[in-house]
Amino acid sequence: MTRQEPWLRGPIEGVHPLLMPIAHSLTQVIEDLPDAVGGIAAEKLWEKPGGSASIGFHLKHIASSLDRLYTYARGEKLTEQQLATLKSEKEDDARTLEELLKETLVQLELSLQQLRLANHETLHNTRYVGRAQLPSTQLALLYHGAEHAQRHLGALIATAKVVRSSE
Repeated sequence: MTRQEPWLRGPIEGVHPLLMPIAHSLTQVIEDLPDAVGGIAAEKLWEKPGGSASIGFHLKHIASSLDRLYTYARGEKLTEQQLATLKSEKEDDARTLEELLKETLVQLELSLQQLRLANHETLHNTRYVGRAQLPSTQLALLYHGAEHAQRHLGALIATAKVVRSSE
């Protein structure tokens, strides 16, 4: 029997009901990501079929974009390290698939933890994004982080299928 998707399994412990769809979305990424990259050969990690983004990029981007968006959601500015990570995100690096997967899963869990700690009374408070300090809300940033992770998971799955078919 296949496991039900997170949103069909009910509430996630410690998450406020207003944030539950976000938690379900992050949980879906946590559960789907290992299968999506399973069996990918090391030499295929940075392959860009048809000019698309590599599996390595998607893993790096899921982790780093969540880190940045959830930093803004806390009302904080990005650190120099986060800015450096943003600049190097598109570059291939020496990390293995296993290392990138672990880093991404850790960031997803940290994001879930932030949801558990979020004050539901401040979800509509203004937060500022980027150097231009564009206004958003805490809720919008939390939602967008999960939605963006889902988007890149989908792209990663498609890229992995293409890469596997060329082996």
